[in-house]
Amino acid sequence: MSETNTDITPLHTLNPLNRFSDRAEDYVKYRPSYPADAIDIILKGLNTNSQIVAADIGAGTGISSRLLAERGVNVIAIEPNAAMREASEPHPLVEFRDGTAEITNLPEKSVDLVTCFQAFHWFNPQPTLSEFHRILKPSGRLAVVWNNRDNEDALTSEYSRLVREASNNHPAESRMQSVEPLLVNPLFANVREYTFIYRQELDLTGIIGRAKSVSYLPNEGLVYEQLIYNLQELYQRFCNERGFVYMVYRTSVHLAEAII
Repeated sequence: MSETNTDITPLHTLNPLNRFSDRAEDYVKYRPSYPADAIDIILKGLNTNSQIVAADIGAGTGISSRLLAERGVNVIAIEPNAAMREASEPHPLVEFRDGTAEITNLPEKSVDLVTCFQAFHWFNPQPTLSEFHRILKPSGRLAVVWNNRDNEDALTSEYSRLVREASNNHPAESRMQSVEPLLVNPLFANVREYTFIYRQELDLTGIIGRAKSVSYLPNEGLVYEQLIYNLQELYQRFCNERGFVYMVYRTSVHLAEAII
């Protein structure tokens, strides 16, 4: 895929509902979590946590849903992919439901907080933001979060290069363009961004599993075999005496309020 295509291909046209079906196990084991500071800023200034109802959209296997629930938030995890829902670890304050970002099937003005962790770039932005506004209570909050690989870190930069090469420059690699619809949407105001550093500790199995959880990387064939070989080399170059390497992320949090 050419560089030109990476700039123009809408990710919501690339089968976002089913593309993770064969990645659920690796997703559960090897996807990074999110820094506590990111959860702090999302919840700051809202109601007492136990009184907050949050809709976590594109919840995947519930990594972010559980982080919110561990703070006492009541979470409705909306995830259209059955394999991802079934792979999720249960939590008493998380209820998984089938639905999409564009059609959540939630009642109007029913939630205090809408969150999208590592998912907003897969949604059709205009109907999605209209749906988020519909389900949010007046002045409810939207949080859009990404773990962006920090390419100023040597290992992380080389991992990113290998991913771009193996994926033939897949358009999801430039996903930060996806926040632009939120910045200009008339239904949301007071958009602000916060950035936090997060480090993911990985052993050899972990760094390979992290790559295998990426929906746009091959999971068989010559390109896959070359990727695994390259990741093994990368691990050997950077592992410490304890056998770990560290992937570094800049966690980006965009917050906005629904306009009444």
